[in-house]
Amino acid sequence: MKSVSILVPETAVVEAVADPYYMFKAVNQFLEVSGREPLFDVKFAGLSREVKLADSAFTVHVQKRLDEVTETDLILIPALSGDLPAAIEANKKLLPWIVEQYRNGTEVASLCLGAFLLASTGLLDGKKCSTHWGFANEFRSMFPGVELVDGGIITEEQGLYSSGGAASYWNLLVYLVEKYTDRDTAILASKYFAIDIDRNSQSAFTIFKGQKDHEDDDVRGAQEFIEQNYTERITVDALARQFAMGRRSLERRFKAATNNSINEYIQRVKIEAAKRSFESSRKNITEVMFDVGYTDTKAFRGVFKKITGLTPIEYRNKYNKPAA
Repeated sequence: MKSVSILVPETAVVEAVADPYYMFKAVNQFLEVSGREPLFDVKFAGLSREVKLADSAFTVHVQKRLDEVTETDLILIPALSGDLPAAIEANKKLLPWIVEQYRNGTEVASLCLGAFLLASTGLLDGKKCSTHWGFANEFRSMFPGVELVDGGIITEEQGLYSSGGAASYWNLLVYLVEKYTDRDTAILASKYFAIDIDRNSQSAFTIFKGQKDHEDDDVRGAQEFIEQNYTERITVDALARQFAMGRRSLERRFKAATNNSINEYIQRVKIEAAKRSFESSRKNITEVMFDVGYTDTKAFRGVFKKITGLTPIEYRNKYNKPAA
């Protein structure tokens, strides 16, 4: 029997608490139907017996307080909501317990923004992690010692697991089911819950917003210049002259402020504009390519696929049904 402890932190997302419970309970039923013994002993765990969530709209009954969990095989940390630093502060009493359990051999998995709580334990320092793409900049700012995997759906390192944004946590749950049972059971679970079992990227859902929450006014000016002139050919040298800075100084400061190199930022801005065009217009691939300042079809397709995980045609067909 595998003991699964689903943490119920303050400000947790209700669905990210309930869905893992539903998943592992359903897998127990699948196993019983196939003539095998149920595998998972699933319990909610927390600091108190009752935890109110979603502005007190829901109350979760916690079956085991943390001091009653002597050992467990897997801890699941659900997504948090609201102001994340405040959420971490509200749940800081959970951190020593997570660390202690991990050091005793327990595996730990975070779902979506639960990665912020897991990273706050220090266990992820020097390791890889996934979280919601929309909070990547905030995560990097708060946890510079963690290697955030852009677009990642699932990361696993030394018994620590994390998932990408929102519904991506279903992929991690199926992954854990396969790890603890077998491929056939994981496939059955994926079909039952209508999950694309081998989806490995959230890149197609990412919206690039840049990183302007910093104090470098010159870099912010360079970002705005890029965003206003992405249809043109912008070089690092020209940008440095525009802001009366040395090339190396601008590159260093830009990377430090935005977590992107200048060329990466230019590419992301151009591709974001291309994505919007594919979503809302009937322009063909070549027209969109020229609109965003590319003249080389192969280069445009390569950068687009690298950033979104899809070819331009696949992206247009996915998000623009009339054009498709």
